[in-house]
Amino acid sequence: MYTIIPLSVFALLPSVLGQDTSSKRGLVYVPNAKYPSDDSIWDSSTSDLTWYYNYAATPSQSYDNSTKLQFVPMLFNAPSSTSDTTFLDTVSGLIKGGTNITYVLGYNEPDGATDGGSDVPADVAAQTWIREMNPLAKMGVKIGGPACTGAPSGFAWLQNFFTHCAGNCTVDFLPVHWYGNFEGLASHIGQVAATYPNISEIWATEYADNDVSLSDSETFYNQSSQYFDRYSNVTHYSYFGSFRSDVSNVGPNAAMLTQNGKLTSIGSWYLGGLATKNVPKGAAGKIAVSAGWAVPLVAFAALWILV
Repeated sequence: MYTIIPLSVFALLPSVLGQDTSSKRGLVYVPNAKYPSDDSIWDSSTSDLTWYYNYAATPSQSYDNSTKLQFVPMLFNAPSSTSDTTFLDTVSGLIKGGTNITYVLGYNEPDGATDGGSDVPADVAAQTWIREMNPLAKMGVKIGGPACTGAPSGFAWLQNFFTHCAGNCTVDFLPVHWYGNFEGLASHIGQVAATYPNISEIWATEYADNDVSLSDSETFYNQSSQYFDRYSNVTHYSYFGSFRSDVSNVGPNAAMLTQNGKLTSIGSWYLGGLATKNVPKGAAGKIAVSAGWAVPLVAFAALWILV
């Protein structure tokens, strides 16, 4: 059932934490050929990350020998051909070859055409889903729904998707994306849980408080991590920040690595370590202390939590 908890409760979560670990944490990461040494940071002996995705159907070669990071394939967008089964064939081949594939993820921000959005029409998405994803479900793979943006257009797209599915699309859990403050994140996840009560499992596969001060970024990270770890309906989460601060498209202060490839406090905390004194800098070499911009909150007076 659902219990209504006022959002003000979560404002009381401490902004600074000590060392903590979580089996829910994963990695959203595309290896950078310019800095190959960064790859090993996320698969170190002290890291508690358990899974990763790279927006693709095949694993990253950097982690072929990893004994800790389980790969989660993604059907990034819909192929142009209505008979194309490339994703299904690729994932089936991985499974037959001995790769442990327990989960797959659906389209990346199909309601968006910029900033990495896959821009997939809802009717095409449903047709492709039935052809490429449902057979994997029959093989025992858990299917993650489309990861829409946190904007109202995301909710509209997802509703259209399920309408076109007409009950024929298997979805075991819902991935969510959010960029903005903690109150907005909690409200957004609350709305997702309330809108789709029959899909109780939620993954936060991209999230960060973008373009804010370092203090605000760290506060957001700590509050959101505690929030995700406390509630059972959020079973997996992957912070968007596994890159160097000088190439960050969500602001330098959200990054988990400095411009020199050193772990920031957020990066160290995410791997289960302690705070560092490594301060991220932007491309201009200046410490970023920009004021945050407000993201409108979803119109929710309370947060619904699955218990």
